[in-house]
Amino acid sequence: MAAVVKVFRTVRNHWKKSTVGVCVLSYGGYWLYGKHCDNVLRREACLEAKQFGRQQIAPQEQLRKATVILNPAACSGKANQLFEKNAAPILNLAGVEVTVVKTDYEGQAKKLLELMEQTDMLIVAGGDGTLQEVITGLLRRADEETFSRTPIGFIPLGSHNSLSPSLHLLSDNKVQHITSATLSILRGETVPLDVLQIKGEKEQPVFALTGLRWGAFRDVAATISKYWYLGPLKTRAAHWLSTLREWPQVHEASVSYLAPTLRPPDLPTHKPPRASLLNRIIRRLKNYWSPPVEEPPKVEEPVQWEEKQLSTLELSIHTHNKNPVETRLDDSMVLSAEPDTFTVGEFITVGIKKEEDPTVFTKKSLTVEASAVQLNLPSEGAGFYNIDNEAYEAMPVEVQLLPRKLRFFISAERREQLLNQM
Repeated sequence: MAAVVKVFRTVRNHWKKSTVGVCVLSYGGYWLYGKHCDNVLRREACLEAKQFGRQQIAPQEQLRKATVILNPAACSGKANQLFEKNAAPILNLAGVEVTVVKTDYEGQAKKLLELMEQTDMLIVAGGDGTLQEVITGLLRRADEETFSRTPIGFIPLGSHNSLSPSLHLLSDNKVQHITSATLSILRGETVPLDVLQIKGEKEQPVFALTGLRWGAFRDVAATISKYWYLGPLKTRAAHWLSTLREWPQVHEASVSYLAPTLRPPDLPTHKPPRASLLNRIIRRLKNYWSPPVEEPPKVEEPVQWEEKQLSTLELSIHTHNKNPVETRLDDSMVLSAEPDTFTVGEFITVGIKKEEDPTVFTKKSLTVEASAVQLNLPSEGAGFYNIDNEAYEAMPVEVQLLPRKLRFFISAERREQLLNQM
């Protein structure tokens, strides 16, 4: 009892040191508990991957080949460590022949994809920039028609992972996010995604999975990181300060677009079995004695472009990949233009929402479904585009929709969530 009294007396006499000690011990315990939880998640993911590795294959069958395009500079240089600790063990335990290709500089992934040999699956480990480079290099290939059938996996390691909520379960825990994304690749369930082909007058086309942004909200979003010292107020402060420098921030543009096209039925993923010899003979005899009547060739109607002159705060063109499992009758992309009648308060409020999700638009915005868009901008002072969160110099471009061009691995749980949202 005397020892307990002595301890309490010491704590009372040195209460400042005791308070600091308790805070340090509490934080240390919380940090160690977080590390323990992360190790448990890794262990569970590895045990599941081990079950895939134990599956037997035929003697003449080869191991599946996976090519990983890893951007070590993603996530402020932490991407390589995140991949090696969380994703690489899962792929290796699953019995997959993994080839990791690390990029050394910006734009290298495009060149690598143009020269890469055929693989069973392509895995992109990085952020929006890495993913955009990979699909651009892939679709610039001469044999892109066959190479684009390769299923693609996305392991979110970047600062911005816009496509991840469409494919993976949402989680604040980065370890859980990465391990669940890697396991979804092993499970093999895929979903088709639309692609936007963005082509200027002289440059080679650039391809995007999310969309294109141009305007005041995009320009402010590019400056938010400068106000990091304001903490949670940095987004609001960036929008308010931009209105002090210039208001109204109106952008003029001429837009021409084509109406959406009717969506054809989904093609079967597996080739149907060949009919028996007897059925083939009967079919040929039937066609010989009563040949099918040839239909006259259809006369193609002239393409009709609709044109609009826009005065807007921001113009965006984005795909429907936010919910890729949604059933649609048309193949289309969304063209939206925010009005130029916002007050300063409305501009700040809408800007905060767009920082969380750039694809949202207000009720006042002009929204059009289109299959192709021609965007003509003023010759000077057009600024920059954001194409999948990557900055490009703004110029007149034509945006064409490539419906269901690529197949991506998707988590079965996330697919179920998206179906329930519908």
